[in-house]
Amino acid sequence: MLKSPKIAKQHLIIFTRYPEPGLTKTRLIPVLGAGGAANLQRQMTEYTLSKVQKLQKAIAISVELRFSGGDLELMQNWLGTDLIYQYQGEGDLGQRMTRSLLDAFDAGARQVVIIGTDCPGVDAQILAQAFTKLQQWDIALGPAIDGGYYLIGLQRPFLELFVDIDWGTSQVLQQTVAICHQLNLSVAYLPSLADVDRPEDLSIWEQIFVG
Repeated sequence: MLKSPKIAKQHLIIFTRYPEPGLTKTRLIPVLGAGGAANLQRQMTEYTLSKVQKLQKAIAISVELRFSGGDLELMQNWLGTDLIYQYQGEGDLGQRMTRSLLDAFDAGARQVVIIGTDCPGVDAQILAQAFTKLQQWDIALGPAIDGGYYLIGLQRPFLELFVDIDWGTSQVLQQTVAICHQLNLSVAYLPSLADVDRPEDLSIWEQIFVG
């Protein structure tokens, strides 16, 4: 594990990947090419981070990037040295999110929100809503139009939410909500937004990024 500074009570974790051609946004390579897909990953991560930095001016949160690919030096050269960086580590998405949550709560966080970089509609207002909702609800969920979720927030590490989920399918949100009901957890929903994962999603990004 990388040494990390003290985290705040409200902690935001961003899952991303170092934009190495051929290893990122692979479903978009047939349309954009390996270099174009990696460049999109780079742009979307930077765009997400710009929204997060706007939130940091409004409320006291700490920000951590959980990354795969590359290494610490490459990440810091890309995005700066004033962020907390941790490797995602091994396992499926659920195992990697579980690891990040346990580390955050063990370090003193009281509310933890996880996002990716695939959803350009995530802005400072939505992130602020997530933290606000976690003051009253157990879980905050941002539904993605494809059946997954673009954001999950927790006020305790309810690790059952990340087990036996069919990651990458349209069942993710439904399965997660079912587990919340089984555990009698209260769920607050954020606006539904679209991810940019497949060629047909590129227009979403172009609308925001271009104009």
